[in-house]
Amino acid sequence: MRHLYVNGSWTPSTSGEVVNVINPATEEVIDQVPAGTTSDVDSAVAAASAAFAAWSATAPADRGKLLADAAGLLKDRAEQIAATIATDMGAPIKLALKVQTLMPAGVMESYARMAETLAAESRVGNSLILREPAGVVGAITPWNYPLHQAVCKVAAALAAGCTVVLKPSEIAPLAAYALADVLHDAGLPSGVFNLISGYGPVVGEALAAHPQVDMVSFTGSTKAGRRVAALAGGSVKRVALELGGKSANIILPDADLEKAVASGVSHAFVNSGQTCSALTRMLVHWDQYDDAVSLAVAAARTYTVGDPFAEGTRLGPLVSAAQRNRVIRYINLGQEEGARLVTGGTDYPLERGYYVEPTVFAGVAPGMAIEQEEIFGPVLSIVPFGSVDEAVDIANGTPYGLAGAVWAGSEEKAVRVARRLRTGQVAINGGRFNPLAPFGGFKQSGVGRELGEPGLEEFLEVKALQL
Repeated sequence: MRHLYVNGSWTPSTSGEVVNVINPATEEVIDQVPAGTTSDVDSAVAAASAAFAAWSATAPADRGKLLADAAGLLKDRAEQIAATIATDMGAPIKLALKVQTLMPAGVMESYARMAETLAAESRVGNSLILREPAGVVGAITPWNYPLHQAVCKVAAALAAGCTVVLKPSEIAPLAAYALADVLHDAGLPSGVFNLISGYGPVVGEALAAHPQVDMVSFTGSTKAGRRVAALAGGSVKRVALELGGKSANIILPDADLEKAVASGVSHAFVNSGQTCSALTRMLVHWDQYDDAVSLAVAAARTYTVGDPFAEGTRLGPLVSAAQRNRVIRYINLGQEEGARLVTGGTDYPLERGYYVEPTVFAGVAPGMAIEQEEIFGPVLSIVPFGSVDEAVDIANGTPYGLAGAVWAGSEEKAVRVARRLRTGQVAINGGRFNPLAPFGGFKQSGVGRELGEPGLEEFLEVKALQL
């Protein structure tokens, strides 16, 4: 039985109740974490409030040194943490190591460097402009990238001089516990970082509404983000939201079709499709549509479903029975709407575990639920278009705007189209994800940015002294 991390020590919850942590590959209980209470949140916030004055006054270079030490510990423990993520979240072990663990370590290092070079003051005319830490931060993180999303918030907040209360997802919380151990062992002062596990409607809502929390940074569904923003509005605190997505991958007629489709399938199925920025809509010109569908089906069938620790597994289980049921419901709905299921479906690929076959729909029309709504599973919709203008309209035609991609015969042409997309990030001809670049969304995909300097600036307030 684990405890909460409050004011520098592991502390039992006041509830005495637990949340079972389930291995999605075996459907077995593998651990238990406390079901935190509002009283636990009060204690953690009080600790963070008490620690804020000293931490915010700590030299940025010293904060950066501590974060660099923590990043080193993450790297040292990477294989162990990756195994934890593969077990409680279901990511294939290679993905769990490279993307789920080593990438967050790199993000931690980037914020260590930014802390050391943070320009806290500047002059504008007769004014001295100060950039000061926002205060106590409530960080609420999801289960799909449980370490990465925590590090994006916690490292940036600590670099800025804020103190933090982290509420990880109760579905896959163990990476957050590993992060708490790392920060403790790196020598973070008591109260600067606190961890309260438990359920969103209890712990998450208490954090969002707490009058002593100065800022809430939330990653999750758009529905939950609306609730967090409403609760935070009661005390008019700062809010950063990284929410859902329904990202489009536009493949123009002069693009390398085979390469674009293979890359698009990969970006739709990464992490078993449980990625907010997944390219789940592939937009292809009518003249190439049949060829693209055939290529996508062939690519999808190379995605072996299996045990996250097995050699050759490319798709692990979905994180929970509820998530599997949600994805199956959308696959059924797509067929009811008239889309054509060309591979995959609703059968159980294995005898146990929350697995879904890699699934591709053709004949998807704008406005269908599977084209408009975030599914969060390995489901790709291929949508035809007749002109560039139509492709842009389809891409922009959902409530979301988190990510996207454009493939064209030249970078210049792809960039021209990308500029027309109402989305926070666009990959050009297969451009790689850059963890130093800002990440966040337009429209109902969120407010604010994570990663890079903009991610740090989210946790800073601006003050002007008129001299």
